Amino acid sequence: MSLPFPPRTSKMNSTLPRVKIKCSCVPASYCDAGQDYCETAMMCFSSLGKEQDGYEYARKGCLESYERSKMTCEAIYDDKVTVECCKTEFCNKNMTPTYAPLPTDGMMHTGAPYNGLQLAMVICIPIMILIILVVVTIFLCRMIFRRRMEQLKAREKNLAGGGEYSSDIQATLVGDSTLQDLFDHSCTSGSGSGLPFLVQRTVARQVTLSECIGKGRYGEVWRGLYQGENVAVKIFSSRDEASWARESEIYNTVLLRHENILGFLASDTTSRNSCTQLWLITHFHEYGSLYDFLNRTVLDHHVMLRLCHTAASGLVHLHTEIFGTQGKPAIAHRDVKSKNILVKRNGTCCIADLGLAVMHSQRTNQINLGSNTKVGTKRYMAPEVLDETLNVDSFDSFKCVDVYAYGLVLWEVARRCMTSGGIAEEYKPPFYDVVSNDPSFEDMRKVVGVDQARPSLPNRWSCDPTLTQMGKLMRECWYQNSMARLTMLRVKKTLAKMEEKLEKIENKGKEITLV
Repeated sequence: MSLPFPPRTSKMNSTLPRVKIKCSCVPASYCDAGQDYCETAMMCFSSLGKEQDGYEYARKGCLESYERSKMTCEAIYDDKVTVECCKTEFCNKNMTPTYAPLPTDGMMHTGAPYNGLQLAMVICIPIMILIILVVVTIFLCRMIFRRRMEQLKAREKNLAGGGEYSSDIQATLVGDSTLQDLFDHSCTSGSGSGLPFLVQRTVARQVTLSECIGKGRYGEVWRGLYQGENVAVKIFSSRDEASWARESEIYNTVLLRHENILGFLASDTTSRNSCTQLWLITHFHEYGSLYDFLNRTVLDHHVMLRLCHTAASGLVHLHTEIFGTQGKPAIAHRDVKSKNILVKRNGTCCIADLGLAVMHSQRTNQINLGSNTKVGTKRYMAPEVLDETLNVDSFDSFKCVDVYAYGLVLWEVARRCMTSGGIAEEYKPPFYDVVSNDPSFEDMRKVVGVDQARPSLPNRWSCDPTLTQMGKLMRECWYQNSMARLTMLRVKKTLAKMEEKLEKIENKGKEITLV
């Protein structure tokens, strides 16, 4: 550590008196040329310093100006440097300063006390500036919010024709915001996977319902129209508000956009026929659920693998945590089944129905189960869920439950795939031959947990390499021991390799035919 003042120089101040005293000097650089002492008209000093490693060093010499004497001798230093001064000849020769603690009575390092007014200004001015900034910020936020609400009310008044909304939500063309425009905007916005809340409310009030296309435990699904384009409107009953709130929360707070996750547009509450309805508005897929698609369609190998691979891709995206300010937590679906997987026009799948999902972030290491107490569909429940041994403190346990259910979906799809003779089984749900159409919890616990039964694989699969490998894959998904099951990422990669292998075999067959 250097001294709190510069080393002595030979230049003297012309205003100093001519009477000088001699002072001891250490080291030699502090001495006059050719002498072992220095001369000054002011004071001698002796200082003691301490390096960071604890090594102590001493300095002795002359102070040559009045200003330097004031700054050096009257200053108060920390426990690393201390200085003492004197005014008689060689007075500093045997002087050894001692370290002194810093003062606690409001003295500055220069030794001068704080001025009361200055102290008040130093404390109050930053606080006043901070208060002014907070007030201005609040005022600006309120002004922006008020202006946006006025615009929204004016737009709603225009949509409603100057009056209140009727019990039916009306569709009115407003501006040039098409469904694709809104979807593209939501992909680039920083707020979750849905639209901003005010836009969601406006979109919901421009949707008119056309036809009911499905019913479930939660309520109904309708095909609706938004500015001439089809949308799906999932209407929850009031008793299933927890599922609606959970699904809305996940879509709105998590960056969930993915080609194999159902595209979300808006959620809102509305009133029809004096009843409150909970709406969830998403993309519409005319082929419906994978369950519906399998009931009416026989598959070839390519279609089968494409459906399975893209469904796995959607679950991998859910299970994967993305880190960063624009990231997402890991999500386990908890209700994977063919009715919760939709088929798109291009023959790919997307995952739907996140009302029972559970989230996990490694940053907090907390599992967010939400307030929904439902635990999934009994037919697709994993053994550890049925025998109530699921470790709810481990997020990997929930992912293993998804893998088990996905293995059953693989079985459903593969049964509808034709072999070379054009043979395919009719659609059946898993365990159709051992439980009723609406099995109880106890029925499924006995079959899956106690008897450890799994769906049987058709004999014809043994003559088909692709279906044989599918059978092996699904068995690795529904192991009794959850930790022995494959991960969804491994399932996805396996299906991708199967697609690639099938493509090579067919291309090779075409080359042989041409020859």
